[in-house]
Amino acid sequence: MGTLILVRHGQSQWNLENRFTGWTDVSLTPAGRADAVLTGKSLRDYRFDIAFTSALKRAHETLDALLEGHGQTGLLRIEDKALNERHYGDLQGLNKAETIQKFGEEQVKLWRRSFSTRPPNGESIEDCVARVMPYFNDKILPELVAGKTVLVVAHGNSLRPIFRDLDHLSDDVTATLEVPLVVPTVYTFDGTKPIKKEIITVEGMVVKDTSKITK
Repeated sequence: MGTLILVRHGQSQWNLENRFTGWTDVSLTPAGRADAVLTGKSLRDYRFDIAFTSALKRAHETLDALLEGHGQTGLLRIEDKALNERHYGDLQGLNKAETIQKFGEEQVKLWRRSFSTRPPNGESIEDCVARVMPYFNDKILPELVAGKTVLVVAHGNSLRPIFRDLDHLSDDVTATLEVPLVVPTVYTFDGTKPIKKEIITVEGMVVKDTSKITK
């Protein structure tokens, strides 16, 4: 049996500032790092065999803090930009509330939560599926088939494609799925198929809301 543990990164500085982040390389806030430590403590019943992350430092910092809380050292870590957050193009760095004031609520909602609509010069969620799932199938799934415990620390829009595949979600549900910060989802695999899913409760987390938009 293989075990897959999916974790979104902790709160970044631009999460706190309500900005579109995308591929901008932003660090965690102190609260985001503290929450990741707690996440690691919540996973002490597991011994990881390998970890995969994106090429962005907020994922790396989350993994570092998670392992600090967990207590495991010497873990094999593989990073790849295939697991990067969705590229938000011209929206990167813009405040979400100010973007609504400029372009209108419906347009911003379409850019953020439709499956196939791209923001200007950016990626759609469909584009994320097209780059994440080949990597998952080629690099991560074989580790699960081999019976390993695999930790993936990535981003909301690079985890959505994996949830879509494992939970058989529609495109619309995938696009609107909320992926909370540093809350682990654990899948047990029998060969290539998930047979059990569990969401781990992390006690004492500071950050509760991740996608705030204030009009």
